[in-house]
Amino acid sequence: MLDLHVHLLGHNDREANRENIRAFLDEATRWGLKEIGFADHDYYWDQMNFPLILEVAKDYPNLAVRIGFEAEYRPHEEERIKNLINQFPFDFVIGSVHEFDGWIFDIPEEAHMHRKKDVDDFYARYFEVVTLAAKSGLFTTIGHLDLIKVFGARPGKDILTLADEALTAVAEQGLVLEVNTNGRYKPVQEFYPERRLIEEIQRRGIGFTLGSDAHCAENVGRDLDEASLLLRQIGVQSVVGFAKFDKVSYSLD
Repeated sequence: MLDLHVHLLGHNDREANRENIRAFLDEATRWGLKEIGFADHDYYWDQMNFPLILEVAKDYPNLAVRIGFEAEYRPHEEERIKNLINQFPFDFVIGSVHEFDGWIFDIPEEAHMHRKKDVDDFYARYFEVVTLAAKSGLFTTIGHLDLIKVFGARPGKDILTLADEALTAVAEQGLVLEVNTNGRYKPVQEFYPERRLIEEIQRRGIGFTLGSDAHCAENVGRDLDEASLLLRQIGVQSVVGFAKFDKVSYSLD
C-alpha cells in the first residue's frame, strides 16, 4: 500500500524539520506502507526542504520516500509550474484545481455560494479547467478529481458526462487518478472521486494511486485500507507509485 499525497507543511502551520518529517515516516511505517509521497502545496514553495526529507529517509530503508508537490493549476500558468518542476528531480507532481475564474471554491467561507450558483454550470467549468490541467503535460497525477462536490452540491447532469472530456485527456496523457480519502472528512463525507467515477476510470483503463491528503502526521494512511478494498471490488489489481516520474506498480493482493 502507498500514500502518495501527504502535506508535511500542512497549511504552513509547521516547519519542514527532522522531527516533523520523522512523524510522517513513523506513521507510514506503523501502517506498513511501502511508499509515501510528500506533496506540499506549491504556494508554500519557499518553506519546502526536499534534501532534508531525503536525508531523514535514509533511516527508513524499508519505506520508499518520494518527493513531489501539489501544483495549483490555473489556465495560462503553465510556465510558472514548469519552472518549479525544473528546480528539483521530483518523483511525481499532482495537478489540482481548487479555484477557477477567481473563485476559490473549496474554502468554508464559500460554502454558501455552492447553493447560490448554478450547480451544472460550475461543475462544467470545473471539469473544463481539470481538462486543461490534464492536457498541460506537466503532471503525473490529477488530484481529487471531483473536489467540486466538497460541500455536497450535486449536478442535475450526469457526472460521467460532465467529467468525460477530463477523463479522456487523463487517459490520452497517461496520467493517474487518486482515490483521495480526505473527502470523507469534508461536508460531502465521501471519498474523491465518487464510486461511479471510480468505476468509469477503471473501465477506461486509467491507473489509480492512493492518497490520504494528510495535513498532519496522524492522518497518514487514513482509510487507505478501505479505498484499496473498494478498488479490488471493482477489479483493480494494482495501484501506481512513482520514482523520478516513472510508474511503479504495487499489487493490491
